[in-house]
Amino acid sequence: MRTVETLQFDHSFARLPGAFYTRLFPTPLPTPYLVHFNEDAAGLIDLHPKEAARPEFIDYFSGNRLLPGSEPLAMLYSGHQFGVYVPQLGDGRAILLGEVRNQAGERWEMQLKGAGRTPYSRDGDGRAVLRSTIREYLCGEAMQGLGIPTTRALSIVGSDQKIFRETVETAAVLLRLAPSHVRFGSFQIFYYRRQHELLRTLADYVIAHHFPALAEKKEKHALFLMEVVLRTARLMAEWQAVGFAHGVMNTDNMSILGLTFDYGPFGFVEAYDPGFICNHSDHIGRYAFNRQPQIGLWNLSALAQSLTPLISKEAATEALDQYEPVFNAHYTTLMARKLGLKEFRNEDVPLLLDLLRLLQSNKIDYTHFFRALGNFKQAPGERNSDLRARFIDIAAFDAWAERYRSRLLADTLPDAERKRAMDRINPKYILRNYLAQIAIRKATEERDYTEIGRLLHLLRRPFDEQPEMARYAEPPPDWAKEIQVSCSS
Repeated sequence: MRTVETLQFDHSFARLPGAFYTRLFPTPLPTPYLVHFNEDAAGLIDLHPKEAARPEFIDYFSGNRLLPGSEPLAMLYSGHQFGVYVPQLGDGRAILLGEVRNQAGERWEMQLKGAGRTPYSRDGDGRAVLRSTIREYLCGEAMQGLGIPTTRALSIVGSDQKIFRETVETAAVLLRLAPSHVRFGSFQIFYYRRQHELLRTLADYVIAHHFPALAEKKEKHALFLMEVVLRTARLMAEWQAVGFAHGVMNTDNMSILGLTFDYGPFGFVEAYDPGFICNHSDHIGRYAFNRQPQIGLWNLSALAQSLTPLISKEAATEALDQYEPVFNAHYTTLMARKLGLKEFRNEDVPLLLDLLRLLQSNKIDYTHFFRALGNFKQAPGERNSDLRARFIDIAAFDAWAERYRSRLLADTLPDAERKRAMDRINPKYILRNYLAQIAIRKATEERDYTEIGRLLHLLRRPFDEQPEMARYAEPPPDWAKEIQVSCSS
């Protein structure tokens, strides 16, 4: 294990031409203090957990002191925001420090989020607030626990510095880890500026560092696009299956590696509503839950257009044509597992769709229902009273349950074995907004950070029963309906 001073730093992105970034130092954070430290994430860069107890740790991870070997910079990119192209965005409050190579040979970029103004801040103050850093810190670990590709976070450093959003809040800095922070918008800016050689440089860099098997291929740029399409299609299927809504699927928030990226006004579907809008700022529902697969393809089309100076339109179309079948195949595989089926058959489509309609019309909690479905008894005459009692339209559920029973009997899988398999894919615990809000209130009003640690521990094992934590699986309280999250979240 390493100390902060002996982390094996490199900064391959900083070796690119200066057109890709602006070098600058973080803005010092007044009177910083440690809010939380993620030991699991520290293991990704071989950092010894005891390092968090050193006074220097807070200075290093607030941006007040430069990490040895780091080369801080803000990345340049553009992107479509709510469908409208914005010619220049870039890291307006984040500073990339460089990459740390761990003993396994993996590279993890370290980024300070909330580290002050950059040339890309526009009218922003360059800071993050404690509320939003807690949400991202927790959700990265929640998604990791669910097995969904994601960025991670190492630490939160807080400050009493006042920051104005909808109200006055306090500042914080999040240390984010990812194999790469390159996004779709990183390519778009050089396409729209007609700087095609820079576009090629960036594509070659990403291929060399993250898709090395393609580096010597004749059609490496087309194959690169294909790989991004496949990864994004699978990611969208995983979001839909678990009930996760991102909230701001702008092209500058889409990872080139297919990671869940830039957590803001996210939410998990509770009472099932396919049109669930988690972002209070999304007035037209562009990023509603059921539109995410479509938006994923839309964003990939924008990326494909940006790569047309490097690949033929035919190759771009061929890659994009793979999106829908890959998404459908992965989604139906996941949903078959959630239903306890050995495989998904074409005749299972009505069974699944009718169930989702039942969940919607009866306002059934999506996560609770699928977890409880593992207890379904397939013996003829079994009423499955616990499941039945959840529905207003009991007759409709009974009719569906008979069809489901017949389908399970065709698989000949014993109830106990099926339940074990279903409990491995249907989580008992998710990061509901009210749980995050409780942790935020304790942190911002009482400087009590224990709930952050408790949730972190819980969400790392979302499929385990954890009986001592059972209250975290209870239905949301009535006040949870009043929680609103927006792009400032």
